[in-house]
Parts: sequence; structure tokens; C-alpha cells
Amino acid sequence: MDLIDFKLDGYDYATFLILLLVAIAFFYAMVTLGGLPGKLAERRKHPHAESVKLGGWIGLFTVFPWIHALIWAYHDSLTIDVRKFPKDAQDKPDADDHHSDEAADPGATQATHKEAATAAAAETADQAQSAPGDGASR
Repeated sequence: MDLIDFKLDGYDYATFLILLLVAIAFFYAMVTLGGLPGKLAERRKHPHAESVKLGGWIGLFTVFPWIHALIWAYHDSLTIDVRKFPKDAQDKPDADDHHSDEAADPGATQATHKEAATAAAAETADQAQSAPGDGASR
């Protein structure tokens, strides 16, 4: 008992071979495209490279999240860790001093916070550039 009622010739085998190659090429393209945002983020030392990688794989078949992950891989995000502010930039005013300073010059307090944030951002960027890369993302 045969499964088909005709004899296979060379063209049938060529068709099967071509279909197999197309299927392999399709899966190879999906794997390459799924990992693309993550590889780009790791190469650019993105602070959220693991999240970008997951976004690329999760969004592969729904297209829009994949495009978002691809854009996110190129976005230069600077994470400022407020726990690593310079000691002179940390405000620990007394209750009386804080109110008197604001009453005298409210813009000075805002300027001090901006200067502290700018200094912390510069320090974080310097640490990120000078730290040796071990390939692991945080």
C-alpha cells in the first residue's frame, strides 16, 4: 500500500529540496532578526541591553515591539544613580537652614540640584567609559 499513487521523479525531489532550503532560510532570518536589537545594544554597551534583547525576541512576530526594541538599542540612555552622588552634592540641610535659604533665594536651590545632577551624570558617564567591559550587562 503506497501513500501516493504516482512515481516521484527528479522535479519532485528538487521541489522538496527547494522547500527545505526556503524553510531553513526563513528560520535563519527569524533568528537573525530576533537577536538583532540585543546584539546592537550589547555592542553599544547599552545599560539595558538584556531588556532590549528580550524586547527584540518577544516583539519578533508582532513587529511593533521589535521596531521599538531596535530604536531602543540605539538610544543613548544615561542612568543616573542617585546613590552615587558626590558627597558635596548631597543635600542634607537642617530644617531651619533649608527654609531660610529658600526664602532668601529660591532659584539657588534649584541651581544647586541641577549642578549636582550634572556632576553626577558626568561622573557616571566617566565611570562607564573607563570601566573595562566584561560583556555582561546590568
